[in-house]
Amino acid sequence: MTLEMYPCVSLLLLMIGRGAIPLVLSQEVKVCSKTVINSCSDCIKSGAYCAWCKQLNFIKAGEREAARCDTWAQLVERGCMEGDIISPENTFSFSKNIALSNTALDKEEPIQLRPQEVNLKLKPGLPCTFKLDFQRVEGYPVDLYYLMDLSYSMEDDLRSIKTLGNELFNALQGITKKGQIGFGSFVDKTVLPFTNTNPEKLNKPCAETEKYCQPAFGYRHVLSMTENKAEFESEVNKQRISGNLDSPEGTLDAIMQAAVCGDRIGWRNSSTRLIVLTTDDGFHMAGDGKLAGILEPNDERCYMDNNLYSKSNEMDYPSVGQVANQLEKNNIQPIFAVTKNMEQVYRELSKMIPKSEVGVLSADSHNVVELIKNAYNRLSSKVTVTHDALPDNVRVTYTPLCPEGGTSRDKGVCNNVGVGQMVSFNVTVTADECMDSVMSFLIGPLGMKDKLKVNLSTHCKCECNDIVMVDHQNCNGKGRVNCGMCSCNAGFVGQMCECSIGEKDESSLRAACRKDNGTDCEGRGDCVCGICQCYTLPGGSTYYGTHCECENESCEKFQNKLCGGNGKCRCKNCECNPGYEGTACQCKKSDEQCRTLSGSVCSGRGTCQCNQCKCIEGYQRPYCLTCPACHSPCITKGKCIECWGFQTGPFSKNCSQACASINKFKMVEMLPPGKPCDVRDVENCRVFFTIEQLDGEDNYTAQILKTRECPKLPNIYAIIGGSIIGVTVIGILILLLIKGLFYMKDLKEYRKFMSDAQKTRWSENKNPIFQEATTTVANPTFTGE
Repeated sequence: MTLEMYPCVSLLLLMIGRGAIPLVLSQEVKVCSKTVINSCSDCIKSGAYCAWCKQLNFIKAGEREAARCDTWAQLVERGCMEGDIISPENTFSFSKNIALSNTALDKEEPIQLRPQEVNLKLKPGLPCTFKLDFQRVEGYPVDLYYLMDLSYSMEDDLRSIKTLGNELFNALQGITKKGQIGFGSFVDKTVLPFTNTNPEKLNKPCAETEKYCQPAFGYRHVLSMTENKAEFESEVNKQRISGNLDSPEGTLDAIMQAAVCGDRIGWRNSSTRLIVLTTDDGFHMAGDGKLAGILEPNDERCYMDNNLYSKSNEMDYPSVGQVANQLEKNNIQPIFAVTKNMEQVYRELSKMIPKSEVGVLSADSHNVVELIKNAYNRLSSKVTVTHDALPDNVRVTYTPLCPEGGTSRDKGVCNNVGVGQMVSFNVTVTADECMDSVMSFLIGPLGMKDKLKVNLSTHCKCECNDIVMVDHQNCNGKGRVNCGMCSCNAGFVGQMCECSIGEKDESSLRAACRKDNGTDCEGRGDCVCGICQCYTLPGGSTYYGTHCECENESCEKFQNKLCGGNGKCRCKNCECNPGYEGTACQCKKSDEQCRTLSGSVCSGRGTCQCNQCKCIEGYQRPYCLTCPACHSPCITKGKCIECWGFQTGPFSKNCSQACASINKFKMVEMLPPGKPCDVRDVENCRVFFTIEQLDGEDNYTAQILKTRECPKLPNIYAIIGGSIIGVTVIGILILLLIKGLFYMKDLKEYRKFMSDAQKTRWSENKNPIFQEATTTVANPTFTGE
């Protein structure tokens, strides 16, 4: 019995389950994990190994129809005939299965993968395994696109490439007679801060001494795929170095455009596609465009205008994930030929891009030809099988059948695969849930066009092939049989259509059997005409209650005895015998360990359960004496102390009612040693007291100091006299200040006047109008004194 005879391994597993093949071939334990089963279809959907018995009268009286659902072996053991067991099998068929090609023919497209299209119809949860073959064809076409960094630091590398065109073509011819080569170059976005935007610098971004320097650019496609060696050498010789400001380059922009612009690059449909990227620096990533105010994310589309990337300054750099996705989607394998200082950076990048290689360039790139040959051999000798996006709830795993193969969680890998050597993979497909329609996905080696198309659907309906008999006798003449179950006529319900629903509908009858909108009879009985008929437990007892919610077997145990052997189980709860208590009747009734020195039980602030105090909220065991979380009675009882001791405060009119919690107090001349409580009363006097909690939650006794500490009244006369004197002194000082200010101002004006007077010079000439007296008469009486 070979895999070709049974390409879907799950068929073998099914035969093992039926006993046709010894069980030692499979170590897997087959179980049917049933949930809510109301029909054959529900059963088939519930598990990989669930089967349905359609045999009439298979279930016993009182059993639910769900008993028809179990594993094949269990159903046979319970008496179901094999011919009456419904268990859909996984089915497998080829839609396209062309033989593999040995060489790449000129006219026909070579076939490297077999089969090319299959159809699977799976039972949910049951895996199906088939074989996938791959063979590297000798002379398979190769398209190599040389993508070069033309920033100023790559000047010597460009000179080397110009002289290596012939060697590149010879190396390509050594790989395949159907080789083509193309060329592209890149620098970076021509905006600040990536490139100097001064018009002169944009036109010539290199050093002043550099004669041959082309204007700055992002990505330029130079030469589409060609077999013409002379054309390649001619176009490469025309290239000139360019430049930019920062070290990272627009590498990911260039790779993205080379991947998505297939018609411009000239990628062939049936070829191994390689991008050889040479650079001596790192790369900008998604988000770096924000430095230049470029916010539009990369949309993974082709934008080529006159062979230049036209959206370079408008669209952000792509992310590594976007680049990896497009390379895989377009079956392109990158080879990163980088300088030694960038090796680790690009090895980390290679880890995120499946089917890629890294090689180290020499200082002037003269070893690039050998590097490409070695990288190509590593890429082509490693076959990695994987899949594209899978439908929901579908799993695919791979087991490589190769001497040095390895597996991972969802991929299959074969290494060191030579040209013409065939390797195989066991592909296991599992659909965990039912699918509404046929879904498809692709499986194939990374970097190759060859793909297997898998058309997948599921078996979720039972094909019971019943003989339709109206008013079947097993349905009391009121329905027909469907997969062993009765499908009742209108107006009748029940396992055997035994209930006439009359004016009520079936949903109303079923609702009466459901507690809190749960399942019928809590899943422990059958709903017969709106009444629960409860099942019998294995030990002989039965479920009981309106909704079969009760049974007497699952109460709590103590010392491996139901209800500790000291009570009876009633509807999942223990009813203890006299003298016992606890959830499992595990304790003798006693309060010995709950009594305080005063003889109270739990200080009156809890109950004694299983000889331990269960305190009210806040109080602590063992005797519920203290309550760390409660407010101090010094605060809560202050108003009542004022009321009882001095008949003041808000409770003074009904002290006996409002402050009944203090049932005993004493006025004392001196309080006991220790820090007493104190509160302020309505007269702002300090009242000192001690308070003690008695048994019970709100029961206190207090001692109150007779004398209060009240504040002294102020000396009104001294305050008034002092105020008058103070006001008088302040007034005099203000007047003196004003007088002084006026004096200073007058003094200033006087000094200014005197200064001006001294500066004035009066004229000494006589007034021409003035005439002296002609006669002078002396007074004879004037003595001269």
